[in-house]
Amino acid sequence: MKKIIVLFSLLLHVCGYAQTPLITNVPNRTTISLNGKWQYIVDPYETGFYNYRWKERNENDREAYWNSEVPENKTDRKEHGYTNKNVLNVPGDWNLQDPKFLYYEGTVWYKKSFDFKNVAADKKVFLHFGAVNYKADVYLNGKKLGAHKGGFTPFNFEVPPNLLKEKGNFLIVKVDNKRYADEIPTLNTDWWNYGGITRDVQLVLLPSAFMRDYSVQLSKSSVLAKEKKIEGWVKFSNGVNENLLLEIPELKFKKEIMVNGDSAAFSFTVPALALWSPKLPKLYQVILTSKNDKIKDKIGFRTIEVQGDKILLNGSPVFFRGICIHEEIPNPGRRASSNADALQLLKQVKELNANMVRLAHYPHNENMIRMADSLGILVWSEIPVYWTIDFDNAEVLRKAKQQLNEMITRDRNRASIIVWSVGNETPLTDARTKFMSELVQTAKQMDGSRLVSAALETHTENGVITVDDPLGQYTDIVSVNEYLGWYGGLPNDCRNAQWKIKYDKPLFISETGAEALGGFHGDSLTRWSEEYQQWFYREQVEMMKRMPSGFSGLSPWILNDFRSPRRNNPLYQQGWNNKGLFDHNGKKKKAFYVLKAYYDEMEKKMP
Repeated sequence: MKKIIVLFSLLLHVCGYAQTPLITNVPNRTTISLNGKWQYIVDPYETGFYNYRWKERNENDREAYWNSEVPENKTDRKEHGYTNKNVLNVPGDWNLQDPKFLYYEGTVWYKKSFDFKNVAADKKVFLHFGAVNYKADVYLNGKKLGAHKGGFTPFNFEVPPNLLKEKGNFLIVKVDNKRYADEIPTLNTDWWNYGGITRDVQLVLLPSAFMRDYSVQLSKSSVLAKEKKIEGWVKFSNGVNENLLLEIPELKFKKEIMVNGDSAAFSFTVPALALWSPKLPKLYQVILTSKNDKIKDKIGFRTIEVQGDKILLNGSPVFFRGICIHEEIPNPGRRASSNADALQLLKQVKELNANMVRLAHYPHNENMIRMADSLGILVWSEIPVYWTIDFDNAEVLRKAKQQLNEMITRDRNRASIIVWSVGNETPLTDARTKFMSELVQTAKQMDGSRLVSAALETHTENGVITVDDPLGQYTDIVSVNEYLGWYGGLPNDCRNAQWKIKYDKPLFISETGAEALGGFHGDSLTRWSEEYQQWFYREQVEMMKRMPSGFSGLSPWILNDFRSPRRNNPLYQQGWNNKGLFDHNGKKKKAFYVLKAYYDEMEKKMP
């Protein structure tokens, strides 16, 4: 057995990327939390990973930071060490936990020591991370489990047999949040690059043959029928030959599904099903029971589709009263990480009377999606294909597809998500359109039950706002960002603006907004004042009321002020993008009330 573990570890150390297929619905599995205080070493030169010849250290190198720092004897030289004097909270970004991390980008090594009660021989143990920004190299008891790239999506590793001990385990994660031109996102963004283990870390305990993934959805074909058709599938970790029991207790429904292999598809009808919607966010408990495994989930049943230039929710037209959100708590300026954080942000959305959020510009924490499910808030979920990534690079496309896959896999059973977005404000080139259209196709192949879009840019000439981005032919809705009156002209230019749209598809304004420093006041012409932002929103709202047929909603930029090192006006920004409707301290700006009044009006017109 020891030889197997050594060979397994050496293989992982060489290849470096060995995460196992993603396990879904981790919150409802048997888990052991590894959250809490983790010791750390700051390593900007990556001394713990590379030797002085800049070669990756071998697994048994005692100077490698994934190995124990305890000297074997008094002559043993050790130049690294983990101590309780240096600890970071997990989950959480490192930037606000110590002043030295405020703008730090680089490598930090995390260490967590823990004991573990051995499980039965027929059980498997996985190590699951909600997210680590950006690259994570993961070592358990000195053995490399693998690595992962992508700062906003989950990943997991199967722990080799007998690697865990009852006492004295140590988990070490090398976290590197440096930005590169060939990564997703790339070098240039308009938000702060928070580093660290930003989401939950857990050991997941599972039977040898377990249900890895599943989908349970309402069929679009039956949305208007009296009896509703439910369809889906289940995937096992390995092949089985048995009956799977699917139950919806509230409906007194049970169905046996024969599984012969590692997966099975199913469909069935149920009577008297209440459809999930913002007005009635009904969730049903769904239970899947196999011979050795049992999982529970709360699932809402609804449909979202396009008919001509209209978006239909459960067969009826819907208007998206939206708002964009970053995964950030403004005061003191940190990554949102907890259920309380998610509730704080979504309560602000409810105050605005919005029914939809665009989660910008990356997949947010799973607890945000589950909270949206329970509160009845529609969700646009996006991968960080942002601005000017390397569209000619096949490896970059692979990384984008991986993040898209991880986002959809984690959240495909969440009723709140109605749009998968494959990117934001990407420049118009043939290479870019080919790259992005492949992502659209990938999303549709993985999940045909939702809409797929991307936030496009417009161009304005002589008062005409033209929407003719060639990517629009591939997306289900045409989503555009426009800032008439902020990045060009003045807000009253909206009065004579005309819209020219190439595609006969629903039109969605995925961004619009203006900056205002909370508490700074002047007349409406005073840039950066709350009054200027208020004027901007008044003119935008009046333009929205004159929009052409097919206008299906908007998600202005943005709910809260957020940190961005691009924003360096010494009086009005100081490292913050202040387009929020709430300021740094959670106080509503004047523009908030303009948008809320419009949303109140639209709710009455289209309940």
